[in-house]
Amino acid sequence: MEQSVQRAWCLTMRAEVLTQGSVMEESLDGMVLMWAGLTLLLHRLIEICDPKNPPAPNPEFEHICGRPLGMRFHRKTGDLYIADAYFGLLLVGSEGGLAKTIANEAEGVPFRFTNDLDFDEGGEIYFTDSSTNFQRRILRYWLKGPKMGSSEVFALLPGFPDNVRRNSEGNFWVALHCRRNLPTSLALSYPWLRWVLFKLPISIKQLYYVFIGGTKHAIAIHLDEDGKILEVLEDQQGSTVKLISEVEERNGQLWMGSVMVPSVTLYALDNKL
Repeated sequence: MEQSVQRAWCLTMRAEVLTQGSVMEESLDGMVLMWAGLTLLLHRLIEICDPKNPPAPNPEFEHICGRPLGMRFHRKTGDLYIADAYFGLLLVGSEGGLAKTIANEAEGVPFRFTNDLDFDEGGEIYFTDSSTNFQRRILRYWLKGPKMGSSEVFALLPGFPDNVRRNSEGNFWVALHCRRNLPTSLALSYPWLRWVLFKLPISIKQLYYVFIGGTKHAIAIHLDEDGKILEVLEDQQGSTVKLISEVEERNGQLWMGSVMVPSVTLYALDNKL
C-alpha cells in the first residue's frame, strides 16, 4: 500500500467532495476550503472564527464556529449542502460565501450531531444525525419497493464504520476508524464506563486514541451492492495512512480524509501513482 500513496498536507481535516479538478475540505474552525478554486465558507463572522494566516484550527471553539462533517453539491443548482455537527444542515450558494442554516431540528427535536448527507436521483436530500450507539454493522433502509420503510443488516464489519461512499460501479467504500478492541468492547458493554471515560480530564484527541486501542491505524473496506466484502486495505501500524474517516473513489484513485490527521491521502488502485 505504501508505494502507491501520496499525501497532501493541509490544515483541514477531512476531504468530502470531489468536483471537476477540485477537492472540497472541511476544517476544525468552521471553514470549508476548495483546492484549485476560490471557495471560502464561514459559518460565523466573528473574530475567533476568522481564518488566520495560515489558518490555525482550534477544537475549543468548534461549538461557536462550527464543525462541517459531510457535504455534497446539488447537481441541478450547484449549491453546497453541509452537515455540521453543531449547526445542523447548512447551505452555501454556488459562488461560496457565508453558510446559512436550513434545518437544525425535526418536529421540535434538535439535531444532536449532524454527520453526513447525500442526494437521491431526484435531488431529495438525506442526512444523518449520529448517536452514541456505535455498531459494527451497516443497515440498509428501503425507500421504495415492496420493502419500503423497513431496514435490514447490509454488512457486518470487523470494526466501526465512519462513512459509506458509493463508486461509479454501484459498489461501496467504507472507512473504519478502528477495529473492535478491548477498550471499545468494554465501553459498548458498560454504558457507565463510557460516562466515566468522557468525564476524564483528557482531551478529545486523547480519548479517541483510548477508544481505538492506542494504534493509529487505517482500514478501508470495499463492498459490493449486496454488502459482500470485495477488498480490505489496511495499514495496521499507521506507518503510511492512519485514522481515516472517509474514502471516496474517483478515476481509479481513492481519496481518504480524516477528522484527526491534517492531511488528505491519495491512493492509486492500480498501484501506478
